[in-house]
Amino acid sequence: MATMLEDRPQTQLRSSHDGRETRLWSSGIGMKLEVVTPFLGKYRPFVGRCCQTCTPKSWESVFHRSIMDLGFCNVILVKEENTRFRGWLVRRLCYFLWSLEQHIPPCRDAPQKIIENSRVQNVLSGRAPGGAGEGQAHNLVKKEVQRILGHIQAPPRPLLLRLFSWVLLRFLNCLFLNVQLHKGQMKMVHKATQAGWPLVLLSTHKSLLDGILLPFVLLSQGLGVLRVAWEPRTCSPALRVLLRKLGGLFLPPEANLSLDSSEGVLARAVVHAVMEQLLVSGQPLLIFLEELPGASGPRLSALGQAWLGLVVQAVQMGIVPDAMLVPVAVTYDLVPDAPCDRHHASVPLGLWTGALAVLRNLHSCWGCNRRICARVLLAQPFSLQEYIINARSCWDNRQTLEQLLQPIVLGQCTAVPDTEKEQEWTPITGLLLDLKEEDQLLVRRLSRHVLSASVASSSVMSTAIMATLLLFKHRKGVFLSQLLGEFSWLTEEILLRSFDVGFSGQLRGLVQHTLSLLRAHVVLLRVHWGDLLVVPRPGPGLMRLAHLSAELLPAFLSEAVGACAVRGLLAGRVSPEGPWELQGIELLSQNELYHQILLLLHLLPQDLLLLQPCQSSYCYCQEVLDRLIQCGLLVAEEAPSFRLACDTGRRCLSAKLLWKPSGDFTDSDSDDFEDAEGRYFRLSQQSHCPDFFLFLCRLLSPLLKAFAQAAAFLHQGQLPDTELGYTEQLFQFLQSTAQEEGIFECVDPDLAISAIWTFRDLGVLQQTPSPAGPRLHLSPTFASRDNQEKLEQFIRQFICS
Repeated sequence: MATMLEDRPQTQLRSSHDGRETRLWSSGIGMKLEVVTPFLGKYRPFVGRCCQTCTPKSWESVFHRSIMDLGFCNVILVKEENTRFRGWLVRRLCYFLWSLEQHIPPCRDAPQKIIENSRVQNVLSGRAPGGAGEGQAHNLVKKEVQRILGHIQAPPRPLLLRLFSWVLLRFLNCLFLNVQLHKGQMKMVHKATQAGWPLVLLSTHKSLLDGILLPFVLLSQGLGVLRVAWEPRTCSPALRVLLRKLGGLFLPPEANLSLDSSEGVLARAVVHAVMEQLLVSGQPLLIFLEELPGASGPRLSALGQAWLGLVVQAVQMGIVPDAMLVPVAVTYDLVPDAPCDRHHASVPLGLWTGALAVLRNLHSCWGCNRRICARVLLAQPFSLQEYIINARSCWDNRQTLEQLLQPIVLGQCTAVPDTEKEQEWTPITGLLLDLKEEDQLLVRRLSRHVLSASVASSSVMSTAIMATLLLFKHRKGVFLSQLLGEFSWLTEEILLRSFDVGFSGQLRGLVQHTLSLLRAHVVLLRVHWGDLLVVPRPGPGLMRLAHLSAELLPAFLSEAVGACAVRGLLAGRVSPEGPWELQGIELLSQNELYHQILLLLHLLPQDLLLLQPCQSSYCYCQEVLDRLIQCGLLVAEEAPSFRLACDTGRRCLSAKLLWKPSGDFTDSDSDDFEDAEGRYFRLSQQSHCPDFFLFLCRLLSPLLKAFAQAAAFLHQGQLPDTELGYTEQLFQFLQSTAQEEGIFECVDPDLAISAIWTFRDLGVLQQTPSPAGPRLHLSPTFASRDNQEKLEQFIRQFICS
């Protein structure tokens, strides 16, 4: 089938977008596109609870079980009832009247208060280290302060905000079917604001539209003007001027200068003063903790950590007693401004470019029903002060990936050290360098903790489910009748894991809506007995399906890690191509499973796992094992030489549990893992297990295959080279390999960068300074071909073909 599709002329492929395809879908599914309504129900798992370990008081304070039943609202649905007026004219002008009625609090004397701030005054008088000094005129430095302040922010213009809200409301209704928000989550946020502490929203970043959509949502829900911390590199100067007047904040470039630079000292003093004034005034703040998709760099944003560091420092200094942090996530069926390549992702968005993009989106949505859906999640707010107090007790010693994994890869030892992995890819900017090392660590772990909560609470959209099914279960095609059942099954599996989905409605309508959005990557073929055959388009279009399927990975990450670990454990015992019954004969001890899971956890990047800093790797291993048992893949099996489960005779306690104070309940005999070797498991022989096991393994296959190909490329790469140059070399190798093998889902620049950074942490690649910048070269240990092959085999043991 794939060969037939590749030979088909391109004109025939384009014809699938015509009305003929719409008729094909209508006749095959039995519904028309116009009646698709992706949101109908309201019963969902309530997601977004804060961490009970780090913030137990917050976990109880702003939550009540009754808010779980409040249901959803469509924030862009504005009717006559949303205004104070009634009548036929109001129904036609309700968008405009609604924008006039929004409460926009005034901002008075903010520039003067910032100049009077003690930090700024110390710099002006020369008392601060690296300050202005006596040689510079006081008025000149004051003008410089005003210039820096103008670069950071501008007073919000109420009239412009109302006009922009009206235009944005019309644009969002043209672009989206609906933007859903849970009323219970919004009630938690409103309850958190009653304490009088400032609200800081910490969000994922899927699209540039997030910075416009989230302020609109909060303004419509009565929380006032949201101040957004924008990335200056993504906006042109003209667009930055407009965004400042709408409440945007921009970090001045001088703030990242060295600590002994007078310009840097002045800029950082002004930035601190702006943040302190903003928090004292009680204005809500939005910080993006995640880099935009397509941006070259780590997942955690260095700029987001810098803004968060300012908030943490203000609370620690007592500028405000506390701040309420709210993890936020926005998910889309399809990201509206997804870049087609890395070059377009790195180009700043201009004012006219943005206007043309808006017109292009409106033109594409005009007269058709390919509008997308969005879901906004506001997780449970928690106290920053409480987190600071409790999080420090969770810190422990950590080791680098080279210390943890390299001896095992080379076969020099088999035991995994009993410590956590230290892996930080996000650079520290000038604002964080001002903090103590302990506070820097606090900000980094807080940002990872919040981003992990935001991702875990994100809704899974229908396009992610469809892309996952087509890419990892039905690469050669699937009949529509079977696809309906698979879509329903995977949706139920997601809900059973306490992850929410961003859709509801009739199954046929949902599948039709999803296929209409993915029509550029999917082919529909009519078969003679009346069914439809859905086939993913072969070629580079599979990369887009891989990006969409990555949104579903957090829901199955624990099971996927466990399945790949079991695959690695069985790799040396039975043939991977052997029957499932033969693999089910093998006994798997709990210690062996722990060991294999730990190896895979250390190999996988932190940006993918996003483990919370308060959770140890060994606790996660137990969670992975529990998930494999719960989903039915593993069944307990007693070894012949081990005590039967029904034997309740007295067991000897281990030495570490013999002597304990009578009131010490910190652990129990269940914490003794010395008997773990006696616990054994087998692969379940139920009929659904082989397919589900293969499905779980394939979820991690794009990343693991990219790592394995990067290991195979070590002897071909031209080193030494710059990081950018070697990334381009590896990406070209991934492309050429994909053309030969037809595996396009791992052809991703982000995967190439992750592989290079992981190999650098592992000690495979070393970085040395040079006049042209840091250069990568092979370490002496991995210069030999034998060690390169050991690395490749270590990675390939986790890949299920």
